[in-house]
Amino acid sequence: MDYKNAGVDIEAGYQSVELMKKHVQQTMRPEVLTNLGGFSGAFSMEKFKNMEKPTLVSGTDGVGTKLKLAFLLDKHDTIGIDCVAMCVNDIACAGGEPLFFLDYIACGKNYPEKIAEIVSGVAKGCMQSNAALIGGETAEMPGFYPEDEYDLAGFAVGVVDEKDIITGAELKAGDVLIGMASSGVHSNGFSLVRKIFHMEKETLNTYHEELGKTLGEALLAPTKIYVNALRAIKEAGVRVLACSHITGGGFYENVPRMLPEGKHAVIEKNSYEIPAIFKMMAKEGQVEEKMMYNTYNMGIGMVLGIDSADVDKTMEAIRAAGETAYVIGRVEDGEKGVTLC
Repeated sequence: MDYKNAGVDIEAGYQSVELMKKHVQQTMRPEVLTNLGGFSGAFSMEKFKNMEKPTLVSGTDGVGTKLKLAFLLDKHDTIGIDCVAMCVNDIACAGGEPLFFLDYIACGKNYPEKIAEIVSGVAKGCMQSNAALIGGETAEMPGFYPEDEYDLAGFAVGVVDEKDIITGAELKAGDVLIGMASSGVHSNGFSLVRKIFHMEKETLNTYHEELGKTLGEALLAPTKIYVNALRAIKEAGVRVLACSHITGGGFYENVPRMLPEGKHAVIEKNSYEIPAIFKMMAKEGQVEEKMMYNTYNMGIGMVLGIDSADVDKTMEAIRAAGETAYVIGRVEDGEKGVTLC
């Protein structure tokens, strides 16, 4: 009896590392001091010592049951982008600049090519956010996961000068809410998605005119990463007063998180066109409108609170970063919360 007969292939693990190296190397930053394969990743803080009060910010998350679609469609090259996005967008929400990322893949059986494909997506997400992929772990766990399934999670660290942390404390009545467009469902609410649609290849591979793609392509569209857009806003000289990443819990849970006590957000639902995928989900699943806004981003992946005088500069900076934005509402005095009208 040996480890391989017990279901763990050490040689496959070595091969996975070799196959992923080319993807990982593309994410390197000058501050990275270690090579892939060591016991830890080292990252120099020398570049940030000129900040008045350099402050580390971190985020960790997974992809959730969106992975089930990747399994069904045998498509694994973008799911890593979702994992990175869920972590670095939270860091960017605090005004932070992502520095490095680590991933964790747990699988029933290590197929080196599949693992490398997953990591290629992680590397793409890291490149989109200028974060270095400095380490990770692939755990082969036979008997715990089915052979053709895996879980994916990640952890990111960023930095921000303490004076630049976005807290929402400065938000005031009359400030404007700007929404940055999402790429679709992102990585939240897929347990409901899987109840709305039949999770079969035939259903997922069906082309829909209103989507302009197959259902599977629409649902697997990787989560938008907003790091570059927020960086562009800062470089334009605009102070973002509050920021909310619209993830699980949709508008009703996430928007209030960026508000100070005594401030109320008002969002106009007709201020932008709701993407077709959400309309299809609401119709097919007979999901009431409030539940849709309480579960999904409904086409807005990030909400920013800014001074009304900075609207034009903010919109221009977002467009220059390649993202789409809308003025979607305002801040009023009142009980902390959000009204969608």
